[in-house]
Amino acid sequence: MSPTDRNSQRPDDPGQPGRSEFVPPASYTLDVAYRGAPQDYYFLLLPNTTMLAFSAAAETLRVANQVAAQELYRWFMVTTDGAPVRCSNRIEIRPDVALQDVPGSAFLFICSGVRVQDAYGPELVNWLRRHAAHGGGVGSLCAGVFALAEAGLIRDRAFTLHWENQPGFLERFPFLSPSQRRYEADGGLLSCGGGNAAMDMMLDVVERDHGKELALYVSDMCIYARTPHRDAPQKTAVSAALGSRNPALISALTHMQQNLEGDLDLGALARAARISHRQLERLFKRYLGQSPMQYLTDLRLSRAHALLNETDLVIPEIAAATGFSGTAQLAKKFKAKYGITPHAYQRGWAGAG
Repeated sequence: MSPTDRNSQRPDDPGQPGRSEFVPPASYTLDVAYRGAPQDYYFLLLPNTTMLAFSAAAETLRVANQVAAQELYRWFMVTTDGAPVRCSNRIEIRPDVALQDVPGSAFLFICSGVRVQDAYGPELVNWLRRHAAHGGGVGSLCAGVFALAEAGLIRDRAFTLHWENQPGFLERFPFLSPSQRRYEADGGLLSCGGGNAAMDMMLDVVERDHGKELALYVSDMCIYARTPHRDAPQKTAVSAALGSRNPALISALTHMQQNLEGDLDLGALARAARISHRQLERLFKRYLGQSPMQYLTDLRLSRAHALLNETDLVIPEIAAATGFSGTAQLAKKFKAKYGITPHAYQRGWAGAG
């Protein structure tokens, strides 16, 4: 039975949830001048879905209904085969329907987390293409945008995904450029970086649908300080993260992050910062407790770790993409930091699948 059929049952039918299941009782309500049909959202939960992003999005819809004391929204959980799915925190969720039962006109969010490339295949990609071709809306939470890109549904629209997943995404889809924003809404495509950014995105949806007052009320009910604008970045600025406003240090760090695969040396970093080698080394030691080259190596290892998690690149490709001279250098540095070689780490993921 589809969710639409299921919720057409009378509320007093034993074992059948009624219309009120989407409208919790409320002590405080707001008069919302809307008497139309509810907007339905379907959340496709792929294995290892990040629950924080999913719950932040769904709870925003629930609280909007609670405050309005009416069904503004309905939400349904979906898995590809209708079986329960285990999230990244090991909690299992039982879906309402399987993918093939999602109405063609529904708005579908793809929800994922780490190793998203292992969570979908040609069947899902082809289904997404058909869904969009028949007018169905699509969006993504966290790394779900991988599947949308594979299906060719992004094109020239603005989109984003979690900053941790972006290196792997760019390796797989080099001609698509995710933004650094917390969320995006462009041409009907909704996407967010995950986490609480999902709540920011859905609060934007609530404001668009039913006004700013309701969105503010929902934010207060969730005891959540809403991000004031969509342009807010996912990560804090380098200067804020380091507790430093030193422009030379910030320039050197930014140059590192933008050129990890290049042949960087102390001279190149000092030129980017417009200071001497000695001054640059003092700044890094003072604020980071490391030399510039030690910090650069850590950045490259973090990128290599992300690519091992989020892509199917082979080790030589990862070494090249992260600025190491070869697989031997990468393996030595990687094992020193993580206690395991890249090959063994990659085999571990394959075995877990």
